[in-house]
Amino acid sequence: MFKLIPTVLVALCMATTAVAQNLFAPAIKVNDDNITNYELQQRATMLGLLRAPGNPDDLAREQLIDDRLRIQAASRAGTLPTEAEIIDGMSEFAARANLTREEFVKALAGGGVDESTFREFVRAGIAWRTLIQQRFAPRSQVSEQEIDRALARRANGGSGVRVLLSEIIIPAPPEQAEAAQRRAQDISNMTTEAEFSRAARRFSATATRGAGGRLPWQNLNDLPPVLRPLVLGLAPGEVTDPINIPNAVALFQLRAIEELPYVEPTYSSIEYAAYYMPGGRSDASLAKAKSLAAHVDQCDDLYGVAQGQPEDVLDRGSLPPDQLPTDIAIELAKLDPGEVSTALTRASGETLVFLMLCGRSIAIEAPEVSAPAQTAEADEDGEEIPAVDPEVERRRSLAIGLQNRRVESLAGNFLAQLRADARIVEQ
Repeated sequence: MFKLIPTVLVALCMATTAVAQNLFAPAIKVNDDNITNYELQQRATMLGLLRAPGNPDDLAREQLIDDRLRIQAASRAGTLPTEAEIIDGMSEFAARANLTREEFVKALAGGGVDESTFREFVRAGIAWRTLIQQRFAPRSQVSEQEIDRALARRANGGSGVRVLLSEIIIPAPPEQAEAAQRRAQDISNMTTEAEFSRAARRFSATATRGAGGRLPWQNLNDLPPVLRPLVLGLAPGEVTDPINIPNAVALFQLRAIEELPYVEPTYSSIEYAAYYMPGGRSDASLAKAKSLAAHVDQCDDLYGVAQGQPEDVLDRGSLPPDQLPTDIAIELAKLDPGEVSTALTRASGETLVFLMLCGRSIAIEAPEVSAPAQTAEADEDGEEIPAVDPEVERRRSLAIGLQNRRVESLAGNFLAQLRADARIVEQ
């Protein structure tokens, strides 16, 4: 009997080693970086302790993929945080739970989460925030005219709604239309974000497919008129019925909805340009479209691209939102001026639509009459204290809110593009 003990010990050691190797084996490869099974397990455990909504395993996977992309982008831009910044970020996060960094780390450890897991979570967040501010803050400035219009709506008692959606657009040229409809009907019955996300990665033709179809927050008024009542009729997790558009079927899942204290500006017209490319959604056409997108910054650039070609190869228009074709309106709602979509086709799928948003014209409304400034006061020594003008303070606060939402939208679109361009491989 005693002779068997070494054999048993060897077997146990081999099993333990195999488990450890499997735990630290790559589970997902994001471009050149690996995500291990251990990282997935640790992040899911941490999310469970933090009571994050949703399935911790699915959320851990999505977060870690996004974090790898954020770190990679920040590394290229030279915005990775210092060790001191990471420590400060960990302390700031812990303070939200009224704990010191040390206390928070100890609480996580009690739940089985290593300090390095928390550290990497914070590191990715800081790196991304710094990159986004550097990249998009100059583009997110708010004009006095925009503030006037927002204040006018606020004064009239208006409130706005914004929604968090995921999308799937399934190509449906004539020969595939019936199969696409059946697939869309199956997807419309899905009730979880994880299911819809997997379907988006498999079947969607949009740039968001790599992100599981997830879109950033959008103002309800920015959505096509035909889509607004459909979205408002959903509860979080529910999916619209299939929406037929030329050569495709669209579906949208509501992930979240919230009411805002003011209404975003409404638009009187949307200006766009559509450049039609032969080949449909073939690899060659999509590659040409991607190359073209890297070389054009505004709609006027497309005139040079279309020079010498038939006039109908480039269509530039400006229409009220309710007069836009539904598929064009859906794509333009996701774009900022100068951005491009290649999700649509024409001519039974044989022509790729290179769609660019040129700009949006805001409906003009009379601004609210300013309130009089407060009278200056004096401190205990009789020195005059500069009065705080409530109108100035209100405008400043509103401008910050508008700017933050604009940056958030740009950041969401940027992350979706990083996802679409990334090589994400399950190991």
